[in-house]
Amino acid sequence: MTVPNVLLSGIVGSTAYGLAREGSDVDRLGLFAAPTETLLGLHAPKESHVGTAPDHTLHEAAKWCRLALSGNPTVMELVWLPDELYEVRTPLGDELIGIRGSLLSAKRVRDAYLGYATQQFRRLQGRDGDRRTAKHARHLKRLCHQGLELYATGRLTVRLEDPEEYHRFGERVAADPSAARPVLEAYESAFAETRTVLPEHPDEAPAEAWLRRVRAHFYDTTAAV
Repeated sequence: MTVPNVLLSGIVGSTAYGLAREGSDVDRLGLFAAPTETLLGLHAPKESHVGTAPDHTLHEAAKWCRLALSGNPTVMELVWLPDELYEVRTPLGDELIGIRGSLLSAKRVRDAYLGYATQQFRRLQGRDGDRRTAKHARHLKRLCHQGLELYATGRLTVRLEDPEEYHRFGERVAADPSAARPVLEAYESAFAETRTVLPEHPDEAPAEAWLRRVRAHFYDTTAAV
């Protein structure tokens, strides 16, 4: 299904991190603008479109902003991708990239990234060294590393410097799931000890202003991106 008014989209996930190997899925993430007139009636338009072949997720602009302001790691990486991984990049999409720093706040970044890493850790429990154990372990370590970087510097490097380090960690945890616990605990301590550059609360004003420009642009349903 074709989703109109895509503002920004790109390749995310393992390919973007540098963790992909032969046979890995290629994941795409993006955001789109619902025609403004459709927001004014009795029935709100669909806020997300998820599909396969290829794997993709597209969030409506307002939903994407809400998720980003909550510190959601999955949506946040869309505005920090290397340039070559963007497949759709419009002027409004570039504006969103330009205000990405204002979406961040210390507590939400810490809670979201450590929260997602903890979910990966729980998925390891009770597993007996299968392929998904290694995958969950890789993403646990990645979330901790990227979250701490974002918390400490206000910047997110999507491409991992040494992807093989994460594969080795995944294999180690697949052989012994208890090996993941010290890593998670070390990052929990690192978050507690690290001085953050992020504010206590995100600045919603730039996102609100951007979203209003999006609504004005797409009020005419014939408007092009």
